Amino acid sequence: MPPPKRRRHDDAPVLARFPLHLGRRSRALPQPEFTGMEWYAAYFERHASDGDDAWIAQQFSFSESWTSCERHPLGDEAVICASGEITLIQELPDGPRKIDLRAGDYAVNPRGVWHTADVSGRATALFITAGRGTEHRPR
Repeated sequence: MPPPKRRRHDDAPVLARFPLHLGRRSRALPQPEFTGMEWYAAYFERHASDGDDAWIAQQFSFSESWTSCERHPLGDEAVICASGEITLIQELPDGPRKIDLRAGDYAVNPRGVWHTADVSGRATALFITAGRGTEHRPR
C-alpha cells in the first residue's frame, strides 16, 4: 500500500506571518498576523499572565544587513538559519563576536547581549526569543 499523500492545509499558519507564542505549561498558541513593531505591545498584553516565562517564535527574511541592534534582558534568543547566510554580531564584554550561520546552523544570543546581523544576498531565519523587555538602538 502506498504511503498517504501529504499536502498542506490552506488554513495552516505561516510562521513568517503568524508568530507562535510558547508559553507557560508548555502551551503553543498561534498569534494574530504580525504587522510591524507596534504588534508587540498587544502581544505582550495578551500574554501578560505568562510573565517572563514565555517565548515567541518568528521567522524573518532579510536582503540587507540590519540597521539597528537589539538585546533581550530577560532571556536568551535562539537563531536558526533556514536559508541563505547570516552573520550575527554579538557585543560581548571581551569584544565583538561574529557567528556565521548557513542553512541548518544555529546560535544563541545570550540574555542582555546587544546583537545585530549582516546579510549578503538573502537569508531567512527562525528566532525563538524571550522577548519581553527587548530594547533597540541604532547600529
